[in-house]
Amino acid sequence: MADYTPVVLPGGTWTSVASATITGGRPVIVSGSGTVGPAGDTSAAYVGIAGHDAASGARITVYAAKCIHESVADGVVNAAALLVTSPSATKDVKAAAAVTTPTPADVTTSRAIIGVALTTATDGNTVRWMQR
Repeated sequence: MADYTPVVLPGGTWTSVASATITGGRPVIVSGSGTVGPAGDTSAAYVGIAGHDAASGARITVYAAKCIHESVADGVVNAAALLVTSPSATKDVKAAAAVTTPTPADVTTSRAIIGVALTTATDGNTVRWMQR
C-alpha cells in the first residue's frame, strides 16, 4: 500500500482566486474550478475563512476548514459538487446525484457525502476536494 498525505491539513492555508470581492476573516465557498467567493446563506460549498481582503480576480489565502485531498474522479466532477465514494476499483470519488424530489434513498445518500469538489475534473483525472 502506498503512503498518502493530504494536500492541506485543517487550519493550514491554501491559495485560490477570488471570484468576487472578499473581506478577510469571512467564510468562503467554492464558486468555480479553483475559485472561492464570499459565503451566502447556508451553502454546502463552505471551505474555509479568507485570510485577507481580496478583489475579484486576485489571489487569496484561505484557512482550510478540513483536509484537502486529491483523488481520481469517477465521471465528470464539477467544482462545488458534493462528493461520495466511488464503487470503482480504479477511481476514488464521484459527484453525488442531484436531488429534485427527495426520497428515503436520498437521505441515505446525503449521509454518505464525504466532501466538496474544489476543482473540476473529467473521468479518470485528478480532482482536488475538501473533506466534510
